[in-house]
Amino acid sequence: MRAAVLDRPGTPLRVEELELDPPGPGEVLVRMAASGVCHSDLHRADGDWGPVPPTVLGHEGSGVVEAVGAGVDEPSLGQLVALNWYYPCLACEACHLGRRWLCTGTKALEHRLPDGSTRLHRADGSEVLPYLALGTFGERAVVAAQAAVPVPDAVPPEVAALIGCAVTTGVMAVLRTAEVPAGASVAVIGLGGVGLSVVMGTALAGAGTIVAVDRVPEKLERARELGATDVVLAGDNPRVTRRAIAGRTGGGPDFAFEAIGLPATIELAIEAVRPGGTAVLLGLTKLDDRASFDAFSLVDQSKHVVGSNYGWSIPQVDFPRLARMYLAGRLPIDKLIDARIGLEDINGAFDALRRGEGLRKVVVF
Repeated sequence: MRAAVLDRPGTPLRVEELELDPPGPGEVLVRMAASGVCHSDLHRADGDWGPVPPTVLGHEGSGVVEAVGAGVDEPSLGQLVALNWYYPCLACEACHLGRRWLCTGTKALEHRLPDGSTRLHRADGSEVLPYLALGTFGERAVVAAQAAVPVPDAVPPEVAALIGCAVTTGVMAVLRTAEVPAGASVAVIGLGGVGLSVVMGTALAGAGTIVAVDRVPEKLERARELGATDVVLAGDNPRVTRRAIAGRTGGGPDFAFEAIGLPATIELAIEAVRPGGTAVLLGLTKLDDRASFDAFSLVDQSKHVVGSNYGWSIPQVDFPRLARMYLAGRLPIDKLIDARIGLEDINGAFDALRRGEGLRKVVVF
């Protein structure tokens, strides 16, 4: 199988031929259909999150089940699946409490299957890891069965792939993490795939005012198409941006969603919300980045700051739910895609991400 491999951070990905062993017990073989190019892949490629051994990047994917290992009841052969990059162990306390986004038993963050192994290797036998135990920048992947979530066959593979990360992270941060009520005022800071998904989610929730904030005018226009009622073109002065947000929300929004992962925009989100408001942080920073806030104001104004990883999602429930919303015309997920590319175009897609250009680029296999 062909795959885009990162040998070490700071170097371009290289498309090469790899060997893939068949699935073992509790695993499935997925023929990849589509993979989004996500900023988390770029963080890993650029070394923002530390060193890695040779790794097939990609974690936002969909595909068709081609084989199943022993003991697998779901998914079934031939099913279209969206891939969950944080497969749960189903045995730890967090899993038993229904908080699978806090699972402590998964090996996904070690980029390994539940038994601690990888099914990928080079011809010389040296192992290659699949990023987050998926490696969706490859033509095929062996994944834990609980990482492969069936979605309706009518869903385009590109849409199913985005449900696997950006859409779930953004929409479920609105619906589950923040529980945004109808009529609320919202600011969304950063309009990549996750931020635009937040815009869709707040429109779905019936927010009264949705202010989209970004430096790129084209992204602001796309946000309007997805439900934003107002836009703010951000500049270099955060005070000016904060005043613009306040002016469009009657002094400050009830909720501010930060979807970039920069200390400056995290601080902006906390400062922007009105007294009693909530800043929801979705963007992942570089390791060891720190943000600050005015401690007196935070307490005096009873503000809330909430971290939301993966939208606090339960993929077995949420992926099919979001897919049905797409099919019903309630979530225009396809509008997040600005280009369909091949594996050989991965490095160019990363360059566009570094420049802050475009929306979601999707590898189509």
